[in-house]
Amino acid sequence: MASERLLLNEKTLWTGGPGAFEGGRAYRYGLWDYPRTGVLDDVRRRIAAGEHLAPEWLAERLGQYDTAFGAYQPFGELHFDLHDPGSAPKGYRRELSLSEGVARVDYHLDGTHFSREHIASHPAGVIATRFQASEPRKLSLTVRFRTPHPDPRVHVHNGRITVRGTLPDNGLTYEGQVLVIAEDGFLYDGEDTVSVRDAYAATVIFCAGTDYSPSYPHYRGRDPHRPLTRRVNAAAAQPYAHLRAAHIADHAGLMGRVHLDIGQPASLALPTDELLARYDGVGPDSRALEAMFFQYGRYLLIASSRPGSLPANLQGIWNASTTPPWSSDYHVNINLQMNYWPAEPTHLAETVGPLVDYIEAMVPPGREAARTICGVDGWVVQNQTNIWGFNGVRQYATSFWFPEAAAWLCRHLWEHYEFSGDVGYLRERAYPVMVEAVRFWLDFLVEDPADGTLVVSPSYSPEHGPVTAAAAMSQQIVWDLLSNTIAASVVLDDDPRLRQRMVDTRERLDPGLRIGSWGQLQEWKADLDDTTDDHRHVSHLYALHPGAQVSPLDTPELAKAAQVSLRARGDGGTGWSKAWKINFWARLHDGDHAHLMLQELLRHSTLPNLWDTHPPFQIDGNFGATAGIAELLVQSRLDGGVASIHVLPALPAVWAGGQVAGLRARGDVTLDITWADTHAIRIDLVPGRTGVLRVTGDLFATPYALLDQSTSEPVEHTRCDSDDTIAFTAQAGHHYRASARRH
Repeated sequence: MASERLLLNEKTLWTGGPGAFEGGRAYRYGLWDYPRTGVLDDVRRRIAAGEHLAPEWLAERLGQYDTAFGAYQPFGELHFDLHDPGSAPKGYRRELSLSEGVARVDYHLDGTHFSREHIASHPAGVIATRFQASEPRKLSLTVRFRTPHPDPRVHVHNGRITVRGTLPDNGLTYEGQVLVIAEDGFLYDGEDTVSVRDAYAATVIFCAGTDYSPSYPHYRGRDPHRPLTRRVNAAAAQPYAHLRAAHIADHAGLMGRVHLDIGQPASLALPTDELLARYDGVGPDSRALEAMFFQYGRYLLIASSRPGSLPANLQGIWNASTTPPWSSDYHVNINLQMNYWPAEPTHLAETVGPLVDYIEAMVPPGREAARTICGVDGWVVQNQTNIWGFNGVRQYATSFWFPEAAAWLCRHLWEHYEFSGDVGYLRERAYPVMVEAVRFWLDFLVEDPADGTLVVSPSYSPEHGPVTAAAAMSQQIVWDLLSNTIAASVVLDDDPRLRQRMVDTRERLDPGLRIGSWGQLQEWKADLDDTTDDHRHVSHLYALHPGAQVSPLDTPELAKAAQVSLRARGDGGTGWSKAWKINFWARLHDGDHAHLMLQELLRHSTLPNLWDTHPPFQIDGNFGATAGIAELLVQSRLDGGVASIHVLPALPAVWAGGQVAGLRARGDVTLDITWADTHAIRIDLVPGRTGVLRVTGDLFATPYALLDQSTSEPVEHTRCDSDDTIAFTAQAGHHYRASARRH
């Protein structure tokens, strides 16, 4: 008997949190058991006096032992026991269609063709599996559900298995429903199974939920039973073909927005694991893997971050362990942020919704953390968090203190506005959260007695080095938050007094940008960098990426120093670290080195199913690589309402010819680019809003034409301060094409 095992997850199934205890202590949201602002003041005095403070020393005084932090849990497993004859199948093939979002299995057995496919339908809110035989009465199987959680209640009736229980540590209620539908066959209920006999086809529908609600402080909502029953019944009431068609239309509507051709063959002849094993970064098969890897990152983001759900965690949504690595939680000293780097540029803005919801939900517990831990107003979150409002500190010395995380998360709120231009969203959702994060820093920054600048203290550069004041990353992130919130205030014409206070604070802020004794961009305010340091975090280059303080065009000396730091750190590291380095080198306009980092990631930090490995499996490397590939092709910024777009800023030489369609740029612009011999020959732009566009690319240093395809008229434009940059006023919805003139 052959058996298929389908691992199942539900994002809100977590241990820990309210109602849970650990070591006899109740969950405390990461807050201190008693006020320790005096301890914080003492730490600052010691730093200002020049004392060397080890991270372990700081953790002993400011850290908090875990109190029921919890972990993301597997929901269970569906097992399909197939009643096939004992002979071996022929022509067995498994595949995943990235474009359709359908996983398929096909094989022949004793002259009959069998197929099955799995879909996870966002419109229907269910997972559906379809079994089919090429002949009547050939399909027989038994469906059973298994869970790793103790003492579930199982009920079987009319082909429906209902599994219900509560997690023992926190009392969270969970429920899953499995409905089996047979076509031209017989259905039998067992004690905890449902069997199909002598059928032509069968459909299995699964849905799960919990009574979790993202509402501080209790995080409990309605019982899941009725919503689950409605969803399962609604899915079962329609033919599978309709369920499937709606799923594919929804998925393909997102996935199909971007097409990438970098010279790969039209069809693949090798399975993915063989393609990865043979990857050398050079030939057509390597181009195929790179293009697939780009699209796979987009697929994973669609699959793990849809409206109405929690954001993608360290493993996206895919976790089979009750004790997953790092609790399969949300690390916010880069990892959660990296998950969403590809969302805007690769035309998946809808996937940002869960992140925005999650950030908003952090604010109420974040206010308590700001007051209790730091003695100031505003909101804060530290290095790690969960779905239970954990905005405080843990005990692990090298990754517990990171109050800059909230400011970094606010960059994503601002970028969602930059790409969409949605002023209503900015006013109602992003700006209030950004302002409250700013208020934390207006109160928390202290004056450096050595030079009078405002600095973060204590400050710890993730995840290594001494405890200091004004580590480069800390200063750069606060500068970034102030700058973005000032820009938002200008757009909304809001509170000029607060805006002036932010401007004054930014002027006094140590920017965290210094060139050290060996030409490097310093990681700390003092010149402590070691030329032999190859740590995976290159945190002091935040201003290069994802920030925008450093660039080869605007700050060439700082960009050169960033390059020196990158070369010293080397091309090794964990999967996510290599993915970040793709983005760094892209921002430095060195496409060949960025491609070298892509090769490193694929050769040494990618599993046979193309998941990134830290090790172990960690999904942020997938998302970071997809974002990095997009950065090689298009970079953009928004300056005073003017969108500046750089086309092919870092094209690798091995991608000599190709095209990309559907990428997005800040300013609400969609782009298609065609290139040959590493030079752009056609650029298509469709702005969503009327305004001035600045476009940079080598196409404009050669004879070219610029037409409004919507009117077939030439576009009046000007050259800017360089030969390869033009500017023009674009009308919303018009299609503009710049193309090389034929000689």
